[in-house]
Amino acid sequence: MIAVPNLDRRKYGRLLAKVQPKPIATEEENDRMLEEVNRLMSKGEDNLAPEEHVLLELLTALIERFEEEHYPIAEAPGHEVLKLLMADRGLRQRDLLHIFGSRGIASEVINGKRAISKTQAKKLGGFFHVGADLFI
Repeated sequence: MIAVPNLDRRKYGRLLAKVQPKPIATEEENDRMLEEVNRLMSKGEDNLAPEEHVLLELLTALIERFEEEHYPIAEAPGHEVLKLLMADRGLRQRDLLHIFGSRGIASEVINGKRAISKTQAKKLGGFFHVGADLFI
């Protein structure tokens, strides 16, 4: 949470009374909170009062909690992550031969026929500048 030493409790109380934030249980409530966040964000971060900053942080936390519960992101298999990163960077299988050592192993890994080893995951993580755990 942002440290706000000059928070006016009365102003903040009025904001809370107006918006009435609470744990989000429905899509309608989520949409209402998203609209409020958009309204605050449209003011520009530098133009928000300290009380609005705190309210924005609270609303964001409530929205994130709801969306994590209702829209979980499924974990992708390592070879799918690898294919996505390769496509994103315009890479081909041959561009990763220095990691896998041979075309056959690279092909099997990229097509999901062979698991990515811990050593390969570390090398891939370094190459793509991401955590090795994405590939395991």
